[in-house]
Amino acid sequence: MASSDVKAKRLTGTGAVGIGRARIRQVQATVGAGAGRLTFTDGDGGATILDLDFTASATHSVNIPSDGVLSTSDPYVSAATNVTALTVFYS
Repeated sequence: MASSDVKAKRLTGTGAVGIGRARIRQVQATVGAGAGRLTFTDGDGGATILDLDFTASATHSVNIPSDGVLSTSDPYVSAATNVTALTVFYS
């Protein structure tokens, strides 16, 4: 039995994810022609909670083990270098 419902939110740039306090469980990112980087902070200007590097021209899926990464504020995408779209799975 699942411990909580998982939801998803699609984004196409930087800024607030718009989900409030949450645990990030998985991230899917589509990366353009250059190497990509995706950085999440705990709210706008908060501490970095997840920082990922990606190879170019691919779609990547990052599964986060156990309970995921907790953002006590609304998770914030502070960098999305060469990331054309991303989906955040959270609970």
